[in-house]
Amino acid sequence: MNSSYVHGYRRRESERLQDQADTLLELLHHDTHYPAGSSVLEAGCGVGAQTVALARGSPGAQITSIDVSAESLAQARQRAEAASITNVTFREADILALPFVPRSFDHVFVCFVLEHLRSPELALERLVDVLKPGGSLTVIEGDHGSTLFHPDSDAARASIDCLVQLQRRAGGDALIGRRLYPLLARTGLETICVEPHIVYVDASRSAWVDGFTNKTFIAMVEGVRDDALAAGLISADHFDAGVRDLRRTTEADGVFCYTFFKGVARKGRA
Repeated sequence: MNSSYVHGYRRRESERLQDQADTLLELLHHDTHYPAGSSVLEAGCGVGAQTVALARGSPGAQITSIDVSAESLAQARQRAEAASITNVTFREADILALPFVPRSFDHVFVCFVLEHLRSPELALERLVDVLKPGGSLTVIEGDHGSTLFHPDSDAARASIDCLVQLQRRAGGDALIGRRLYPLLARTGLETICVEPHIVYVDASRSAWVDGFTNKTFIAMVEGVRDDALAAGLISADHFDAGVRDLRRTTEADGVFCYTFFKGVARKGRA
């Protein structure tokens, strides 16, 4: 798979992904349910942060979760076992070279994967190939350009932009959320519906301040500090000032907003 995971594979990143999954569970997955007996492919499961929610939401479905990283799959298996999940099979596989025959799955689920790929169009094409006629494809992606906050800060925006630039250099697109509809439309899928899922955080929502603003978003930005400095994208003082200003949004008069995009489409029966 022609990708480079800009956030790295450190233990702290695994923890961040789980914090993100726990915080966003209801926002992103409240309407993701698959019928009992259906076969579901989760493409790019990573460390399994989304897998547990997917499996619990559809306990009667049989889920195959794949990832290109053996190390990530080992963590995903451990996470599923710890949660007593029994309806998931893990398999090492590349989205661009899927080891499945065409029309193998009733449904395909992809979350926070396309943003890391050089060829998201090709990845979707491969996934549509293994989808049965009448089946659904669900894709969830974020968009770092959707970030809004108060108090506003040029330094904070510069720190966030380091993440966007590093992901672009690695072949990905941190702004891919806004492109979901045209990406899905090019696959030939039908009844495409893309909806924004907005995270809004103020001081009255302490769980979101901690779970999303601090542990998900700011932790993600902080995680690329060394790479941003090594690439000469920003000075250490400027980056650190940006992170401080992002933390300022978690105070009593602060506000933080971010938009995820969730697209669902179906494959024609013809």
